[in-house]
Amino acid sequence: MKLATWNINSIRLRKENVIKFLKKENIDIIFLQETKTIDKFFPESFFYNYGYTHIYFRGEKSYNGVAVLSKIPFKNKSFHNFCNLKDTRHLKIELINNIIIHNFYVPAGGDVPDIKLNVKFKHKIDFMNEMIELLKMEVSKKNIILGDFNIAPSENDVWSHKTLLKKVSHTKVETDVFKKLLEKCSYEDIVRKAFNKEDKIFSWWSYRNKDWKKSNRGRRLDHILVSNNFKKNISNVNIYNHIRGQYKPSDHVPISITLKD
Repeated sequence: MKLATWNINSIRLRKENVIKFLKKENIDIIFLQETKTIDKFFPESFFYNYGYTHIYFRGEKSYNGVAVLSKIPFKNKSFHNFCNLKDTRHLKIELINNIIIHNFYVPAGGDVPDIKLNVKFKHKIDFMNEMIELLKMEVSKKNIILGDFNIAPSENDVWSHKTLLKKVSHTKVETDVFKKLLEKCSYEDIVRKAFNKEDKIFSWWSYRNKDWKKSNRGRRLDHILVSNNFKKNISNVNIYNHIRGQYKPSDHVPISITLKD
């Protein structure tokens, strides 16, 4: 079974990009973030016609939104509203083999990395801490959590550690809460582990870069984390950097893993 995650930055604008990727890479289940549409406009029938007949989504106008498109049935589905808000940032499915998968779109956090001066940054940290408390209750289960966490946790997950250390997404406050998530909830950063520690690996490049490939000022903001009791079942980790250069691209690229039975 092949799973993928992708911040698509508008599903209605990029549905053709998504289906092209799904068909070429033989993806069984994809988890999307920033779908940016209310539920009645989600292109459900479009994906259904390509064999993705098990679909679950939550959306809102112009912002946020999460979805799962699957060829494989799931027996349960649910979501959690974080920080007492009703924004659409999470969904959870349970497959018929009892594997639980959470899809997250973590708040970006604004521009100022200070919880006292920036309510958006406080929201981000509060969201992550609430995630940890929720996921601690599932430590004994076979879990995968994935999505856009808006955190680049390691030095080689950004184009310049020194330059970005005080920039939102790579501050110590954020990287510490990411480490806390791994430790308290017993997860393996399966994507980082698949590469050499010294390798620069990214999943996002800003639209502000006129030549994203040449400047390569990326960050690894998108993640797939696997519970430690289940990590031996994971193989073939892929980051599809070339997709950043396709027609009308998202600023993020997909990541996939293969799950062995």
